[in-house]
Amino acid sequence: MKILESILVSASLLASACSCARGTGTAQTQDAAEPLFMNVIPEAEGGYSLVSISPFDGSRDTIAIGRPLSRLIVMSTSHIGFLDAIGADSLIVGVSGGEYVCDTSVTAGLREGTVADIGYEASPDYEKIMALRPDLLLTYSVSPVRSQFLSKIESLGIKTFIVNEHLERHPLARAAYVRLFGALAGNMAAADSVLEAVSEDYTNLRDSVQGGLCAGRTKQDLLNDTLDTKRDRKSRQTRQNGSNHEPSSENAGLKIQNPRKILVNIPYKDQWFVPGQESYLTTLFKDAGGEILGAMAGGSVSGKISVETAYSLSKDADLWMNVGWCRTLDQLLSVNPLFEDFLRNIQENAAARGYCSGKDSTDAVSTSVVWNDNKRLNSKGGNDLWESGVVRPDLLLRDLIGIFSEDDAHTPIYYKPIR
Repeated sequence: MKILESILVSASLLASACSCARGTGTAQTQDAAEPLFMNVIPEAEGGYSLVSISPFDGSRDTIAIGRPLSRLIVMSTSHIGFLDAIGADSLIVGVSGGEYVCDTSVTAGLREGTVADIGYEASPDYEKIMALRPDLLLTYSVSPVRSQFLSKIESLGIKTFIVNEHLERHPLARAAYVRLFGALAGNMAAADSVLEAVSEDYTNLRDSVQGGLCAGRTKQDLLNDTLDTKRDRKSRQTRQNGSNHEPSSENAGLKIQNPRKILVNIPYKDQWFVPGQESYLTTLFKDAGGEILGAMAGGSVSGKISVETAYSLSKDADLWMNVGWCRTLDQLLSVNPLFEDFLRNIQENAAARGYCSGKDSTDAVSTSVVWNDNKRLNSKGGNDLWESGVVRPDLLLRDLIGIFSEDDAHTPIYYKPIR
């Protein structure tokens, strides 16, 4: 399954890669929510042609799907999330890194022997893969070099397809890959229904927040706008994984007038990464009413900063998000002696800007300035944010809006306070 090292490698290569995939000026002006690295083309005689576009050199691989597939091996947990969203996770017969899977149906299959763990790309069990007789093996790329694993798999007569949703910049562009899985499963109607509902949710939430930033409207105004739009939606039954969490309109006094100033991450192997201004995370945070401090201009590639630079950023921050492996403040403060000063700066800024309004209460949302995206971890550390969350950016956005605006009535699905 995808792990952090793969994501970081991908990010470091993506700046030049996107220019290859975008090509002409026409491509550059396309809707940001449209996938850059995938295309689903309906065929006149039925079925679909699926096109995978390399983020690194623009080359294309095409596979024809004339009938629904029934046996899939998936190398990423995000693939499981897409299939689960359309009720097709039963098609999975093999996974990579099964201990990190969160989906209950797949984990049950692993226990019962109906789903096999085929190992990792660096050391796969080729005999097990052959025995599974897959219709297709779905994988992903982290470099322009075709892996030995893929070459070997194809030499064994097994069809493969590369899915690069993890390199898409926009949350809705990633979610749109559900249509690829709808084509594979023969259930495009479900895929389109899911994408329509998710896109409408996300767009309404984003537009309400951005309108509030311009007009200084209250949180209640923003959520009422969203609720009015949602009440008549007929596709609500397609929601899963926390879909019953409606935005709350109970808190009337919370202003969203200025973006929250956000410090992100902690050092990883002595390197502190900050996403670029056009990255997936920066887009998600911006749409929720936040600004990632230190985000590099001009692309999606992550930049590296020193602890000293991060300390300077903390002097402007009023929120600290995505703090790596840390689950408690004690763990966070143990990472670096300076982090006590970081935390003090952020707490003071938040209070000065009218946040931490409930600091005398026990409510997590109104008292916490440090949050992590690790609420839905399994026992081995697999994170459902990178599984179900990929196809549900509307739920991620709703979580972030609740955190940034201190909406005590919303219980985050994927995020938890660090206390």
